Amino acid sequence: EVQLVESGGGSVEAGGSLSLSCAAFGVSVITYCMAWFRQAPGKNREAVAGIDDEGRTNYVNSAKGRFTISREHAVNTLYLQMNTLKPEDTAVYYCAAAPCGWVSQDLRESEFPFWGQGTQVTVSS
Repeated sequence: EVQLVESGGGSVEAGGSLSLSCAAFGVSVITYCMAWFRQAPGKNREAVAGIDDEGRTNYVNSAKGRFTISREHAVNTLYLQMNTLKPEDTAVYYCAAAPCGWVSQDLRESEFPFWGQGTQVTVSS
């Protein structure tokens, strides 16, 4: 059984930082394509960042230069370091996993069969 368990969300003022973690069970964060998505109130879920089985990363434009996706083999965990947070980053953040053969550069939600429960990030102005 695959389980993805996010943690690290919370409330922070604009300009602050948060680090999200996603502990993976039943899939390897090294051999699968992993991604972070987010869903703001009243909006569709959108990709934030992805990392493939070769360690190549890609980011949505709004995250470039502020967010960093990474993974640690020893603890089979995916991370998202978020710096210089803005109120528009407020959302529920989800970890997702997929066999890399299923994933395009666009990081479409439909390409990811495995999802975590989400963790809330709130950025106040």
